[in-house]
Amino acid sequence: MRLKIGFILRSLLVVGSFLGLVVLWSSLSPRPDDPSPLSRMREERDVNNPMPNRGGNGLAPGDDRFKPVVPWPHVEGVEVDLESIRRKNKAKNEQERHAGGDNQKDIMQRQYLTFKPQTFSYRDPVLRPGVLGNFEPKEPEPHGVVGGPGENAKPLVLGPEFKHAIQASIKEFGFNMVASDMISLDRSVNDLRQEECKYWHYDENLLTSSVVIVFHNEGWSTLMRTVHSVIKRTPRKYLAEIVLIDDFSNKEHLKGKLDDYLKLWNGLVKVFRNERREGLIQARSIGAQKAKLGQVLVYLDAHCEVAVNWYAPLVAPISKDRTICTVPIIDVINGNTYEIIPQGGGDEDGYARGAWDWSMLWKRVPLTPREKRMRKTKTEPYRSPAMAGGLFAIEREFFFELGLYDPGLQIWGGENFEISYKIWQCGGKLLFVPCSRVGHIYRLEGWQGNPPPIYVGSSPTLKNYVRVVEVWWDEYKDYFYASRPESKALPYGDISELKKFREDHNCKSFKWFMEEIAYDITSHYPLPPKNVEWGETSALSWRKPIPERTSKP
Repeated sequence: MRLKIGFILRSLLVVGSFLGLVVLWSSLSPRPDDPSPLSRMREERDVNNPMPNRGGNGLAPGDDRFKPVVPWPHVEGVEVDLESIRRKNKAKNEQERHAGGDNQKDIMQRQYLTFKPQTFSYRDPVLRPGVLGNFEPKEPEPHGVVGGPGENAKPLVLGPEFKHAIQASIKEFGFNMVASDMISLDRSVNDLRQEECKYWHYDENLLTSSVVIVFHNEGWSTLMRTVHSVIKRTPRKYLAEIVLIDDFSNKEHLKGKLDDYLKLWNGLVKVFRNERREGLIQARSIGAQKAKLGQVLVYLDAHCEVAVNWYAPLVAPISKDRTICTVPIIDVINGNTYEIIPQGGGDEDGYARGAWDWSMLWKRVPLTPREKRMRKTKTEPYRSPAMAGGLFAIEREFFFELGLYDPGLQIWGGENFEISYKIWQCGGKLLFVPCSRVGHIYRLEGWQGNPPPIYVGSSPTLKNYVRVVEVWWDEYKDYFYASRPESKALPYGDISELKKFREDHNCKSFKWFMEEIAYDITSHYPLPPKNVEWGETSALSWRKPIPERTSKP
């Protein structure tokens, strides 16, 4: 009997110890519906509490409020089941289509025989040296966290103990998300404008805007800092809405957590989710359809920060002429340290025009004396043949009259040239705006990327280039094929509707465009020799060149 009692007691002790360990482990493990440790740290920040002096990395010894969660990834790396979401929304989408909603492709291919006339009057901006502009902030910009990391766009440099976590975050998102998560979403930024920009006075009756941001598996803090910066630095009377287009992300933090967070703005910020991966180009066209409140569409990438008084200079030219498309000066946000600096290159003021080489790679060339003579001051907007494509503003109805983006363009690449050529050759203007500045993070080496979906097939960007040159370059397309002979045999689809658009609008030739607008391209990127014969020997293409031409045709 004693043996049995002892055995039972020992068994109970073992079982009790095991259950105790299970309970302890469970209490320490984060639950899916619990906020992350980093979120709890952010909620505990006191923005009115000055931070103590810090070392070179911006952190005070023993200060846990800005320590990142390591190792990476944490909550943001979790993926969700998109198939269940698609099934859930299928019935709703079918009902909307049967109710008479516009078909996306029909909207993008809708053609107009003429552009609508200007329907509103607008007073020209006035430069009053020494008199602070009417849109300039009267007080210095408030900090997100006083003395916090990254404030005033100063670099945040982390120590070697974060090396592996940083590398993992770059591989997943393309940026140092460890540092980004430590920086306030409302941080202050530096002012990189020319001093003259502070003294421009603009009409108070500017057009309102819908800000459209497309994202796919974006990191939380870089996406939300983009949204926060727009709300913080845009006059509320002109900001009609911020429209987020989720291009089929499968990160958990971009689903329910995002929906709940956006409720803080009571409908000002909205998110729409694509039922499949559309790619950046067509997702932007979808964004144009979803953004219904603003008179102007302002497109931003999902990892930007707008600068002080960015809005008025960007929208003012569109208020004057609805066929003008504007582009801000794009500064560089360092993807490791989050310091904001001007882009390299350009003229003595850092101003550059958008350009391309004959293989259709994006380039920047210095502002020419001819363009400078067209302006009275160095901070007025100036003409550019092309834009980079990620950040620009355009009147909503005018964008629809242009047919939005070519619906045959896939994923990414070439759309910036297509919209630039379409604007210039069909009667509009493309202006770069020195007094509107926006910082942009460029992906770092080591990013694993977002591969295109299987249904797209191979070489989508190169096919996009072919569509663009076939529609807009006229006889100049031979120079592209001379630079990219492998693209000659690529199938590029039906372009008959796009050709009809050019005819209906009496759009000018590419030769006119090269001589009147892009006249400086050939001085930086001489025309290559054309290929006058094409053939095939075994599996290898061959071509016979004619003598190189370096002058305009």
